[in-house]
Amino acid sequence: MLDRFVDNSPWLGHLAVDPATRSNTSVCLSFTDSQVAALDADDQAAFAKGIVSALDKEGVAYDIGSYRDAPPGLRIWCGATVETSDLEAMLPWLDWAFATQKASLKAAA
Repeated sequence: MLDRFVDNSPWLGHLAVDPATRSNTSVCLSFTDSQVAALDADDQAAFAKGIVSALDKEGVAYDIGSYRDAPPGLRIWCGATVETSDLEAMLPWLDWAFATQKASLKAAA
């Protein structure tokens, strides 16, 4: 389900490009949007933190930021303790948070 969302997303991709090297439990995602990819590393990290913060503030997702030493992105836990319905409910919020952050880039320009 999460793979389908990523495959259909114009702004999101798997950090591990090769499906054979992807984790099924700790899914790491990167930003593929050209405007976001053009940002320097610090601004990409700030962009990712903005998404994580917005989702946390809305009570939608917690602690989904990428690891400190990983490229900026999202890390979504999909282990046995997570209900599929909860992941499905989160997906539209990912689009919302991305759109909100991207709008803030345009406003700052």
